[in-house]
Amino acid sequence: MSGRSLTQSDLLTRLPQWREAGSLVVTNGCFDILHVGHLRYLQACKALGQTLIVLVNSDQSVRNLKGPSRPIVCEADRAELLCGLSCVDYVTLFDEESPLTLLEKIRPDFYAKGDQYTEETLPEMPLLRKIGTQVRFVPMVLERSTTGIVERILNTR
Repeated sequence: MSGRSLTQSDLLTRLPQWREAGSLVVTNGCFDILHVGHLRYLQACKALGQTLIVLVNSDQSVRNLKGPSRPIVCEADRAELLCGLSCVDYVTLFDEESPLTLLEKIRPDFYAKGDQYTEETLPEMPLLRKIGTQVRFVPMVLERSTTGIVERILNTR
């Protein structure tokens, strides 16, 4: 792993110094086949605070969410690609389908999710209210998705 791709333990150890530097923003996702929609989303997330931490679903977690044919890109490569983006400060992997356990430990100032969610449909919302994290719904880039890219590739055969 690169210096910005951290184990959960290392990430949690470094939290106090990041808090001193300013507000913590956390987002999460699979980020399978990185595309311009991801880039614009992550840039908007970074604009919310000082440090952007991206929680990335592990390969097993992606399979559980998306099915046996996913992910297309392995977790180590997805984490490395995200670390290569200037707007991303740190990346860590998680195995669960939801980042609830990590969110409770991190207690970010802001949690960002795409605007396809609402307060009523965001599964993490009860925990985020409980720990005092502000939620921001970031506009998604229309017609830019990994699923759409995969479908276009499959339809060109």
